[in-house]
Amino acid sequence: MADEPMTRFPVPDTEDLPADVRERIEAETERAGFTPNVFSAFAYRPAQFRAFFGYYDALVEESSLAREELELIIVAVSGANDCLYCVVAHGALLRLYAEDPHLAEQVATNYRTADISDAHRAMCDLAVKLTERPARVEEEDIEQLREHGFSMEEIWDIGSTAALFNLSNRMAHLADMRPNEEFYRLGRD
Repeated sequence: MADEPMTRFPVPDTEDLPADVRERIEAETERAGFTPNVFSAFAYRPAQFRAFFGYYDALVEESSLAREELELIIVAVSGANDCLYCVVAHGALLRLYAEDPHLAEQVATNYRTADISDAHRAMCDLAVKLTERPARVEEEDIEQLREHGFSMEEIWDIGSTAALFNLSNRMAHLADMRPNEEFYRLGRD
C-alpha cells in the first residue's frame, strides 16, 4: 500500500491544522496507537473534517444499535461500493467488536452468505438497497426490519450509517485513500 494516506490530494502537515482538528487527530492516534489515514485525509478540508467526524461521533455515541451492528452495516455498504479503505479499516473494527476473525471478509464479499443472523441480514439488505437502489426503498423494507425486532430509531440509524458511509466511500475513491497497514492485522488473533 502507499505510504501516504491518500494519493490524489495533498496531505496537510498536522502542525498546520486548526487546533481542534489537530487535537482530534492526536487523540485518535493515542487511542488507536497509530493515525488512521482517514483522519489525515479528511483534514485536507478542516470544516468538512469537523462535520464528517461530528456525524460519525453522533452515530457511534448515540445509536441504540450495538457497535458490532454499526460496523456490520459499514462493511456491507463499503463492500457494495468496492471501497478498499473502509472495507479494510472497518473490517478490522468488525473483527474486533464481533470477536470473529473471519466475519469481515464474508460480509464485504457477500453479506447474504455470511455467517450472520437473519435480523442482521435484513439490516444489511436495507443498507445495501439504500446504497445501490435508494429510490426503491419502500415501506415493506421498514416492516421487514420491524418484524426482526428493530425499533424505528434503530432503522433510522441503519439508514444514517449507510448514508454516511456512502459519502465516506465516495470520498475515499476520489482521494484514493489507502488503508493503514495496522488495520490488516487487527482482530486476527
